[in-house]
Amino acid sequence: MSASHRTSSARLALVGDRSPGVRAHARIPALLQSLAARDQLVLDAYWIPTPDAEQPGALVGFDAVWLVPGSPYASEAGALAAVRTARERGIPFLGTCGGFQHAVLEYARSVCSLGDAAHAENRPGAEDPLIAPLACSLVGHEGAVEVERGSLAERVLGAERTVERYHCSYGTSPAYVDVLRDHGLRFSGWDDAGDVRIAELPGHPFFLATLFQPELAGDGTRPHPVVRALAAAAAEHARHETG
Repeated sequence: MSASHRTSSARLALVGDRSPGVRAHARIPALLQSLAARDQLVLDAYWIPTPDAEQPGALVGFDAVWLVPGSPYASEAGALAAVRTARERGIPFLGTCGGFQHAVLEYARSVCSLGDAAHAENRPGAEDPLIAPLACSLVGHEGAVEVERGSLAERVLGAERTVERYHCSYGTSPAYVDVLRDHGLRFSGWDDAGDVRIAELPGHPFFLATLFQPELAGDGTRPHPVVRALAAAAAEHARHETG
């Protein structure tokens, strides 16, 4: 999108299949309002259903992509296309819960050449799925996360340990962690059992994925640091595009 056609605020693509029954979706509008009021970070947000995200150019002109919770998505291909577009084009990206799972899945398929890597929620009969059922469901749970020193996650969270809220039943299989790491994906947060909870991509302007859901933190009136960091990255991207 040319500078003459851009709005004054950064444009955010909320990729997901919006539903009033998904608590995270209901929380997001208030978080965006709070970002504008508290932090002067104004985001012009558009919901992009996952089938629409499959279309070439669907995310052209956006300053950030948030792959929001709500899996199984109507289109796995659309969710993966959103991740790939943000990753390859240097667009700030956040994936939370299902967004984390599909960010890892896209990286495995596209970068690690694991074309058969599967998400067990989408392919229940898959053998050795990359995204596998958690030993204990985290639906409605809170849990501690250890954060790697010097990581993007630590800079965003401002701490090496945090307690976060979840609403998920799937996570990254430990069997794939080494190959993903060897191909450049950085795992920068774990639970107390050593299971992956945060992933990021070094060298990218802003690429962060969390299995926990920062949009569920608190009472919904004060944006979580992860959400605020995405907004700041989007604003920076917009300034660069119009500069």
